[in-house]
Amino acid sequence: MIGPLSGTQIWLVAGFTDMRKGFAGLSALVQTQLEQDPYAGALYIFRGKSGDKIKILWADEDGVALYYRRLHEGRFVWPQAMAGTVLLSSAQLSMLLEGIDWRKPKRTSTRDPDRTRPTRSV
Repeated sequence: MIGPLSGTQIWLVAGFTDMRKGFAGLSALVQTQLEQDPYAGALYIFRGKSGDKIKILWADEDGVALYYRRLHEGRFVWPQAMAGTVLLSSAQLSMLLEGIDWRKPKRTSTRDPDRTRPTRSV
């Protein structure tokens, strides 16, 4: 997937969505349940009940795209709420697409937070 432009809103849609829905069905969900314009340039991410499939609806000035992703192992991390949306950053979207828990990413640095630079032994 080619990434969204800077400033594009990325909305994760809470709850479960029937993955048989296509352009028209997902656009209708955005209009009726979220009361938003699906053609305004934002991304809308929907997850199936099994948790291993997502669809992303994205409209720009040239048209509408529908992306589908399925994980071979694991599940996509999703909010517990059954309705509403969550605004994601581009970095969180990248983690979500890889099956990483985007809610609590952890740094791998072992640096002491009280120090400004890591120490080097000579």
